[in-house]
Amino acid sequence: MSQPNPSPFTLPSRFTVIAGPCVLEENHGEINRQVAEALKPLMEQFDVDFYFKSSYDKANRSSIDSYRGPGLEAGLAILQEIKDTTGVRILTDVHNLHEIAPAAEVADMLQIPAFLCRQTDLLLEAGRTGRPVNIKKGQFLSPQDVIHGAAKVRSTGNSQIWITERGTTFGYNNLVVDMRSIPIIQGMGLPVIFDATHSVQLPGGQGNRSGGQRQYVTTLARAAVAAGCSGLFFETHPNPEVALCDGPNMIPLAWVEELVTTCLKLRAVVQEPSPALPLGV
Repeated sequence: MSQPNPSPFTLPSRFTVIAGPCVLEENHGEINRQVAEALKPLMEQFDVDFYFKSSYDKANRSSIDSYRGPGLEAGLAILQEIKDTTGVRILTDVHNLHEIAPAAEVADMLQIPAFLCRQTDLLLEAGRTGRPVNIKKGQFLSPQDVIHGAAKVRSTGNSQIWITERGTTFGYNNLVVDMRSIPIIQGMGLPVIFDATHSVQLPGGQGNRSGGQRQYVTTLARAAVAAGCSGLFFETHPNPEVALCDGPNMIPLAWVEELVTTCLKLRAVVQEPSPALPLGV
C-alpha cells in the first residue's frame, strides 16, 4: 500500500531538549523549581532549544491509587511560577478539550500523550492554539501511521509539529525501540524527538505501577542521536527513588550534564559531511 506523501515540513537546525520531572509534586514544590533552576543554565551552556516539561495531571496511571498531580488549575499556577522565576519555556500534556485553552496560556508547547495520539478533536484543538504541538507516538502505531495525527494538526494551519518516539509494545510489560522509525518519520518531513526515559519503561511491570530500566537510558539516547533524531526528551528528578511518578525510568538530575554532553558530541559527528557509500556497503 502506498504511503501518504504530504508536503514536507522544515526540519529544525538546532537540537531540542525537553526535560523535567514526570509530574508536578504538589507537596514537594521545591523539587519542581530545583530541576528547572538546574537545567536552565546547563541548557544555555549547551546552546540547545530547551523546554521544561512536567505534567499537572497524569491521567493514565496504572492504579486508581497512584498520584496524578495537582490538577489543572493548581498545576498551571505552578508552571507559570516556574516560567516567571526561571525564564524557561514550558511543555505540558493535555488530556481533554477543556484543558487546552488554559494550558496554552502558560505552555509554550502542548504535548499529546501517547495513548491519545489519534484523538482527532484533541489534535485539532491543540493545533488551533497556534502553539507547537508535540505528538507522542503511541506504542501501538507504526512509524508510518504518525503522519495521520500530524495531518490533523496541520489541517488547522499549524505546521509546528513534533513527533516523539518512545517505543512499541513488545510482549508483556516491555517496550522496544526500532531506530529505523527516526529516518522513516523524518522522511515524511516531521522532526523526531526521542523519549529516552519512557523508552525504558516497563508498563505495569510492578503490578499496580510501571517499572523501568534507567541503566539503559544513556545507551538508547546515544543510539537515537546517532540515528539522527532532532532532539531528546527525558524525565529527571533529584532523587528518582522517591519520585511520585515514573521513578524507575527517570534519571537522576546528576546524570543530565554527562548525558547531553555525550549526545551533542555524537550529533556533531553525525552532522559531518561524508562521502556517499557505494550500494551494498
